[in-house]
Amino acid sequence: MNPIETFLAQTPVLVLDGALATELERRGADLNDPLWSARVLVETPAMIRAVHLDYFRAGADLAISASYQATFEGFARRGFSAAQSAELIASAVRLALEAREQFWAENTDPSRIRPLVAASVGPYGAFLADGSEYRGDYGLGETELMDFHRPRLAALLAAGADLLACETIPCLLEARALARLLTEFPAASGWISFSARDETHTCHGEALAECTAALEPYPQIAAIGINCSAPKFIPGLIRQLRSTSRKPIVIYPNSGEIYHPENNTWGGETDCEAFGEQSRRWHAAGARLLGGCCRTTPDHIRAIRSWAQTLPGE
Repeated sequence: MNPIETFLAQTPVLVLDGALATELERRGADLNDPLWSARVLVETPAMIRAVHLDYFRAGADLAISASYQATFEGFARRGFSAAQSAELIASAVRLALEAREQFWAENTDPSRIRPLVAASVGPYGAFLADGSEYRGDYGLGETELMDFHRPRLAALLAAGADLLACETIPCLLEARALARLLTEFPAASGWISFSARDETHTCHGEALAECTAALEPYPQIAAIGINCSAPKFIPGLIRQLRSTSRKPIVIYPNSGEIYHPENNTWGGETDCEAFGEQSRRWHAAGARLLGGCCRTTPDHIRAIRSWAQTLPGE
C-alpha cells in the first residue's frame, strides 16, 4: 500500500502542514528572489527545520519539503554545479525528516501516528518565476516537461521522501507528464494537486473533472486535489473531483487573503478558527487530506487538528 492509503486506513483525516514561506518570512527570511523559499536552503537551512517542527507540534501529520522552487536549472543560474544542486534539493527532504525525528522523539500523545514527509514538486513555471505557474502557458510539450522534472524527482526520492507532492499544477499537460514520469520510479507514489481559477476549472482553463478523469488510471497517483486556490471555490471543486475520481481528495487552499501582484502585498483577513470550520465542511464533502497553502500558519493547522481529533477513529 502507498503511504497515504496506509495512513488513511488508521484515521479519517490526514492533516497537512501550512505555508512554509509565510513562516520563513515571519522569522526574517528574505524571499524576494527567483529561488523563493529554496534560497533559505542555501542561507539558513535550520530555519526551515524549525518551521517543519512547529507544524508537527501544531498537529500536522505530514510535512511538505522546501523544494517547490528548488530545481537544477534554478540553482545553475546561481552558479551551483549539478552535484551541489542535487545536494541542496536532497537537503530539503532531510530537513523535514530531521524535524520529524525530533518531533517523534518528544511526542507524548499516543493517538498520533508517525508523520509523513512529502517532497514538494512545483510546476515548471515556478522555476521561471514569471507568473506562468498560474497559467501553464509554457510552450513545452509533455516529453520536455518530463525531462525537466526527472532529475529533481530522482534526487528527492533518493533523499528518503515518503512520497511526492506534485503541487500547484496549472494544467493537465504538466499533470500528465508527472503521472507518466512516476512510472519510471515504480516504488514511488504521490499526489497531484491543481491550482484553480474558479469552482470548475484549473488555472489554465481546463475542466477539473476532465483532468482528474485523465489521471484516474495511474495507480501511483495516491491522491488528487487542489492547493494554492481560494477557499470560496473549494466546495465546488470537491464536487468536480468526486465526479470523476475515486482517489482520496487532498485540499490545501490559501488562507483567503488576496494577493496584489502590483505591489507584492496581501489584503483581507482570515480567521484561523473560521478556516478550521471550513476545513471541517470540506471533509464532510469528501476531502481526506486537509491543510493550508499561502498565508496559512501553524494556528490554521491547529484549528484543523482540533476538530479532526474528535472524529471517530482518530
